[in-house]
Amino acid sequence: MRTAIKLILLYLVIAQIVAPILVMIPCVIYQIITTGSLNNEALMNLIIIPAQLTGQLMMLIYLWKAGYISKQKTTWSLVSGSYLLLSVLAILSCSFVVSAITDLMKWIPNIMEFPFEILQSNWIGILVISLIGPIFEELLFRGAITKALLQQYNPTKAILFSAFLFGVIHINPAQILPAFLIGILLTWIYYKTASLIPCILIHVLNNSLSLYLSAKFPEAKYIDEIITGTPYLITCLVSLLILAGVILLMNRTTVRYPWNETNIN
Repeated sequence: MRTAIKLILLYLVIAQIVAPILVMIPCVIYQIITTGSLNNEALMNLIIIPAQLTGQLMMLIYLWKAGYISKQKTTWSLVSGSYLLLSVLAILSCSFVVSAITDLMKWIPNIMEFPFEILQSNWIGILVISLIGPIFEELLFRGAITKALLQQYNPTKAILFSAFLFGVIHINPAQILPAFLIGILLTWIYYKTASLIPCILIHVLNNSLSLYLSAKFPEAKYIDEIITGTPYLITCLVSLLILAGVILLMNRTTVRYPWNETNIN
């Protein structure tokens, strides 16, 4: 527990305070020199991508230096092709179910809408969302935090608490529940396989699909604005059935990894 809380607090300090300040100082100087004044919106456009990359890089360096990035073969082992296929079906069906749940809570504010628009406006931001972010989050949340929790608590408690932290760290109220639910799936897959490979791949797929839908349907903020009426209800039911069936099949696979043999404090 102490390890998980420590890493979360450290990441918040780095990502929300240290990195933005480090990036903001030269950006403010640059804007004043080039324009003679400060424009908040223009400054946000300058800061958001480099600040996010800087925060993730700083945290990755810490994780590496502190020994939280595992070098064990199991952590980077490939799972079977059939398991990867099931993982893909699981994240696709789970993503739709989670989106349908989000449709019922449109009253929850989305405070990150503007920053996401900035991130999606150029290829570096797209790369951050679709590839760099998922890899970083898997290294932090599954590879470090979940591993520490699994070594101290029973699987159910460790998975739920890890997913809870994954949801809360997104800060944006509109993302907390979706991140928590998808975090359960990602954490459960990590527990079952002890490998980050399937987690990274399906996390990349999930974020890339979200980006694609945003680009394809720029006016739609919710899935029920893309699929409506009876097809929407049928898709929800089919997604639930697929998710349940896939989870049952995936549950047969368990790597006998000694989660409880080594405590991390």
